[in-house]
Amino acid sequence: MAASGTSYVLRFGDAEAIVASIGASLRSYRVGGRDLVLSYGEDEIRPGYRGATLVPWPNRVVDGTYEVDGTQYRLALTEPERHHALHGLVAWLDFAPTVVAADHVTLATTVVAQTAYPWTLRVETTYRLGADGLTQSVRVVNDSDSPAPFGTGPHPYLVAGPAPLDEWTLELPADRVLEVTEDRLSPIALRDVDDVAEFDFRTARVLGAVEIDHAFTGVGRDAAGRAAVRITDPSGSGVEMSWDAACTWVQVYTGDLPGGPAQDGHRAGVAVEPMTCAPDAFNDARYDYDTGLRFIAPGASDEASWRISPL
Repeated sequence: MAASGTSYVLRFGDAEAIVASIGASLRSYRVGGRDLVLSYGEDEIRPGYRGATLVPWPNRVVDGTYEVDGTQYRLALTEPERHHALHGLVAWLDFAPTVVAADHVTLATTVVAQTAYPWTLRVETTYRLGADGLTQSVRVVNDSDSPAPFGTGPHPYLVAGPAPLDEWTLELPADRVLEVTEDRLSPIALRDVDDVAEFDFRTARVLGAVEIDHAFTGVGRDAAGRAAVRITDPSGSGVEMSWDAACTWVQVYTGDLPGGPAQDGHRAGVAVEPMTCAPDAFNDARYDYDTGLRFIAPGASDEASWRISPL
């Protein structure tokens, strides 16, 4: 098996998307020969979480600890340099196909009950390529006998066009941004973007040298309840990430890697990650704002979806 797992190639018109089975990850997406996401090779170990599906939590659980009904759980610190548990439990699992077609694929896996997360979840995700772009939906069923804490989201790095990221224009119609510690990115407080001009992209503007690795909420929605972030290149090309009402938060990351310009992938794409919950939502009681944490009842399901479209 290739390092990225089994590849599923989807086609619709002049669009092609490749989904890798490891982490049900979006490995590439091209429309008319133009890359809309930062890709990686079939026989390449996925760089970080690029394109991965995140379940049963997106983002971070601070210190890898959380409590449910008086019992404390300790997760593996998968972000050891910051001492956090990062991006859930399925990103490195090999998903199995349940439906394979020319323009869509459905992949599935199971989160087995374990010491740090004692719930069994059936996870199913579908990628569908169509005239409106590439849509991913995630559905999770709780096969346990108690409510399971849950969140989900994707991790694609969007590519607007051929110019450097600093020249791209970002439109992010969010009213609030989550302030975090500089060293560990642990949540501190929710702030109005009116008070943090650096992160106010409600009116589209050029990114420049700004470094973003923050969660936003209070995102404006259209009449159908969908929210969207748009990134455009000076050439006129661009890409949009939109999502449904299930996702009340979005993480935006400009890809500033520790190695700087010498490190492959540094500021090569903007990660736009719709999320059903905030960073560290498993520790919801710590915060004075709505983290969006959900609990799936025994035998019940939860779902969310998002779409990447060319501009």
